Amino acid sequence: MHLNCHSYYSFKYGTLSVEELVLEAKKQKLDALALTDINSCSGVFPFIREAQKNGIHPVIGIDFRNGSKQQFIGLAKNQEGFYELNKYLSHHLMNKLPFPERAPVFDHSVVIYPFTETFFALKENEYLGIHPSQLNRLPYSPWAKYKERLVLLQPVSFASKTAFNAHRLLRAMDGNTLLSKLPLSEQGDPTDRFYGYADMVGRCEGHSYLIYNSQKLLEQCQFSFYFQAVKNRRDILGSDWEDFDYLRQETYKGALRRYGCLDETKEKRIIKELEIIQQKGFVSYFLINYDIVNFAQHKNFFYVGRGSGANSIVAYCLAITDVDPIELDLYFERFINLYRENPPDFDLDFSWKDRDEITHYIFDTYNQPKQDHVCLLATFNTFQYNSVLRELGKVFGLPKSEIESLIYYGDKLGSSNYIPDQYGKLIYQYAKVIRNMPSHLSIHAGGILISHKPIHYYTATELPPKGFATSQFDMHVAEDIGLHKFDILSQRGLGHIKSALELIHTNQEKTVDIRQVAAFKKDPAIKAHLREGRTIGAFYVESPAMRMLLAKMKADEYLELVAASSIIRPGVARSGMMREYILRHVNPARRERAHPVLKDIMPETYGIMVYQEDVIKVAHHFAGLTLSEADVLRRGMSGKSRSKGALQRVKERFFSNCQEMGRDATVTGEVWHQIESFAGYSFAKGHSASFAVESYQSLYLKAHYPLEFMVAVINNFGGFYHTEFYIHELRMNGADVQAPHLNESDYFTNIKGKTVYLGFVHMKYLQQETSNKLLAERQKAGPYGGLTDFISRVDISLEQVLILIRIGCFRFTGKSKQESLWEAHFIMHRKKSPVGGSQRLFANAGFRELKAPVLEDLDLRQEIIDQLEILEFPLISPFHLVKDQKTSGIAALEMKQFLGKRVQLIGYLVTVKYTRTVKGDVMNFGTFIDKDGHWIDTVHFPPVVKKTPLKGRGIYLIKGKVTEEFDFYSIEVSSCERMAYWNAED
Repeated sequence: MHLNCHSYYSFKYGTLSVEELVLEAKKQKLDALALTDINSCSGVFPFIREAQKNGIHPVIGIDFRNGSKQQFIGLAKNQEGFYELNKYLSHHLMNKLPFPERAPVFDHSVVIYPFTETFFALKENEYLGIHPSQLNRLPYSPWAKYKERLVLLQPVSFASKTAFNAHRLLRAMDGNTLLSKLPLSEQGDPTDRFYGYADMVGRCEGHSYLIYNSQKLLEQCQFSFYFQAVKNRRDILGSDWEDFDYLRQETYKGALRRYGCLDETKEKRIIKELEIIQQKGFVSYFLINYDIVNFAQHKNFFYVGRGSGANSIVAYCLAITDVDPIELDLYFERFINLYRENPPDFDLDFSWKDRDEITHYIFDTYNQPKQDHVCLLATFNTFQYNSVLRELGKVFGLPKSEIESLIYYGDKLGSSNYIPDQYGKLIYQYAKVIRNMPSHLSIHAGGILISHKPIHYYTATELPPKGFATSQFDMHVAEDIGLHKFDILSQRGLGHIKSALELIHTNQEKTVDIRQVAAFKKDPAIKAHLREGRTIGAFYVESPAMRMLLAKMKADEYLELVAASSIIRPGVARSGMMREYILRHVNPARRERAHPVLKDIMPETYGIMVYQEDVIKVAHHFAGLTLSEADVLRRGMSGKSRSKGALQRVKERFFSNCQEMGRDATVTGEVWHQIESFAGYSFAKGHSASFAVESYQSLYLKAHYPLEFMVAVINNFGGFYHTEFYIHELRMNGADVQAPHLNESDYFTNIKGKTVYLGFVHMKYLQQETSNKLLAERQKAGPYGGLTDFISRVDISLEQVLILIRIGCFRFTGKSKQESLWEAHFIMHRKKSPVGGSQRLFANAGFRELKAPVLEDLDLRQEIIDQLEILEFPLISPFHLVKDQKTSGIAALEMKQFLGKRVQLIGYLVTVKYTRTVKGDVMNFGTFIDKDGHWIDTVHFPPVVKKTPLKGRGIYLIKGKVTEEFDFYSIEVSSCERMAYWNAED
């Protein structure tokens, strides 16, 4: 009866969630309905699940519209029909084509056209939909004598007057118009809601055949879907048997490369894993990941395989990961087990420069000429409270100041004196209604789907700006229907490594093998960097907190770095276990405090749960659960399990097993409590180990090729710190860092020997077009002779020339900055017309050398101001800018001499971490550098934060007490005032 229902996946049109849609249908005692979202199939599978759960027959389709104008509705009679509709929709969305007035020939779908007075021939599978409000026109229409082709078309888009009003607001947002100017053609009818059978009979009095025909049509549509089956690409080589045989062969080949020879432990592990992989239907999943990394190796792309896949020896042998699960005692069951319903998880990280080529390879390899099997995974952008307030403010025509007030007081209503006016009240009311509704589709961070059947059997696809076909559902739906995503991610750390290797080859003519991780783990230079926390620029270990942790632990072993990656996680740190771990690490006697059972199970971490795998270990060894059951426990406690019943059964088994094993009930309760309090915030050991491998690679480059490595970090624009502090690190390692230079700099920063020339990319106001022109001309006709030569060869504006002069690009001429600025104004005013190419503007014109008047010398501090404005960071010590040069303080390296005493320091703020105490008060952890370039770490407790809060970038006068913990020195701040800067006008 209801053939045209919209959920809120009819973006900015529908207002009902899938659950609300089915619930409303159930209230009206409906036994069938069709979900036909507008140009969308996003809600199809959740709708099928929900409808079947509530005893309602689900019919699926698509409402094809150009804007708000309905062209026709397609209903899938079966799975093939859904494929037809998705493929047709995708063709139009991908190519930005409008839908025609007539549908194409569908073999497995039904088409319903909206009512029109104009008669046209209907195909066998086509019908005309009549809205109840159109019944009075039907008797006078040529369609009146074709009753068997007419169906009732009662749309459903909302369930109440409030929801209808929200719909109108959404339509106004979508049209970027005021609500008062929203055309009727852009909104639904207030009657577009559910009606019970009796109500519909009353509304269609004299036309009951419409209801009969509609019911009959719904019965024809039978879309059966088996959710549990794996839908991923299979039969990579032609058959399951060939695939498995190939996987086994490649695994053993890789095992010989990794281990040389296989002992019984490794052999058994490989056999067990291969059996489970085959049983769970994940052979092709491994082979596709193997194919991807083989392509990456062929292209010399650096990558890191991480995620729970690092727990697999098969993945290690195939070089999908570089983590040896035997060395680290990683359980495969953490990755795949027979109890686990969710798909396996490999995260393949590539450099941001390489990821798109990897994605192109996957699309080219696994798509077929006329059938798409690959798409990116979507995610839903939802309306968040502040953004809804802003959008609704625009819809009601409020000025920006009032909108900002609404946002400011939005979470303070009732606790302030603010009383919104009538529009404010409406906006707050409807913001709550619209909040968390999906706004539009976006792209998942790295998920790619590769299906065995064409992808349009499951979803329509769109073409966002990224240029790759993208699904219309998210990862949760993909997982639910058995499509396991491949995670192709990008990270800057790998870009650092790749760029560093290229720079080393260019600057020192050396080739570095970065995959010698086993040797890196024993490298004395790397060990020293780790022990001392000298890790700036190194992936995952450069933050102030991580540097502090490594220094406190004196960590210089691989396993210590793996542990550090986990214990620094917020949950572990907040629970006090991070401090306890450090205490046991540095003081062997304290390890005796560990519970004997837990110490025996986790000797490597001194009886402290550090990793997710520790939950599995304890449940397996202490309570006798199988490894698969233990993983059910881990997932359930971390909130990832769908089945609360399964978790309860495992919990009962945990206690019953302990009782049978003769465990003390009190001890059992204590262990359970530790598992319960830990599992929710734990970190996978394989994840930490994968990160640690990349950290070692970065640290090797930093320890042995510090200049090239830091230039690579700068050129990849990634890391914990601002570019300024990577430049600082370059200097501390002996580099001569130069401002951009007209004849020496490139677009990105380069290095020549020990001299580093900053790239033009760092100049905030220099247009990229200008950079491209000057570099192209320099490449074509050689270095520039000076300002006159430059202006004669490059078509450039005065404004852009002045930027180049102010940053010092013409310093090679020997003229002062003031002379060059004067000369630029003189020349550019004489310039009659732009001249491109290498033609000399002043050639043969008798243009004599300019003689600038006597100008005042530039103040050093003005030079710093220019650098701050153009580069956004200084290349000369910012301490010169402090107005009061008489104030002094101790140096960072002297802190050790003043332990426990109150001191004064002057520090340049690097970064600040904001956190809250148990009571909810704000406290800070600060990082500064002193005049000599050495690091100062500070702690600002809540009273200090309230009295002297940090106020952004600048130089601060820091007062406080020198404290020490595990031989790491910091300042417990009592006051921290930003110092006044010199002003040129003073």
